[in-house]
Amino acid sequence: MSLQSDIEWTDATWNPVTGCTEVSPGCDHCYARTFAERFRGVPNHPYEQGFDLKLWPERLTYPLQWKKPRRIFTNSMSDLFHRDVPDAFILQVFAIMAQAHWHTFQVLTKRSARLVRMVPQISEQLRHHTGRNATWPAHIWLGVSIETMQYTWRAEQLRQVPAAIRFISAEPLLGSLQTLDLTGIHWLIAGGESGPAHRPCDPTWVRELRDQCQATGTAFFFKQWGGRTPKRGGRLLDGRTWDEYPQHEPDDLQTREVA
Repeated sequence: MSLQSDIEWTDATWNPVTGCTEVSPGCDHCYARTFAERFRGVPNHPYEQGFDLKLWPERLTYPLQWKKPRRIFTNSMSDLFHRDVPDAFILQVFAIMAQAHWHTFQVLTKRSARLVRMVPQISEQLRHHTGRNATWPAHIWLGVSIETMQYTWRAEQLRQVPAAIRFISAEPLLGSLQTLDLTGIHWLIAGGESGPAHRPCDPTWVRELRDQCQATGTAFFFKQWGGRTPKRGGRLLDGRTWDEYPQHEPDDLQTREVA
């Protein structure tokens, strides 16, 4: 939980859930698990339970207390759509995001099938808190992680979600995504893996994604090359940084003043 984040594409993190379990190769060297397990057994530490999944209902209202508009990565230390997170709790998270309309929320999951199954419930929750009968509010972005072509079905499922901004995180990028379909995708983040056991990221894979984004009009953000530490390889691609964000028109909720 932080009002300032070292993650290049966001401003802050909000973790009403912590802990997770592995679902695909991108999880093999999970930074969140490595960090949390350092504190397993430390009395009264937020990660006393290590990376075991834990709900934090007392954290739900934090974004309502942050009056300065921020991009907020929701659940940087978990996956909101993990099977052990109750539907009711997920809906509470979306209710808070709907109410905190001055922020931009970035929700990223590897469990896109559950996200799609919950679309009717989430839509009803958003309608209840915003008074909108159709579209989701533009300040709630939904994304999926895709590390190799084996998991591009997550993008297919993401396209079924009526979010104004849909995005893909190709980090850690573990193979070529040259034939990834970017139809209906507004933003793509690419990045190499970091940590002592990091797997190499081929520059060709990154250039392929950049070129695909330029061809389709998808905003492209290159986060890092990776290495033993996240910053070690830098983040220049062909002599420059790539810090594009998706363009969207503010909806009526976003133009209101913060109370």
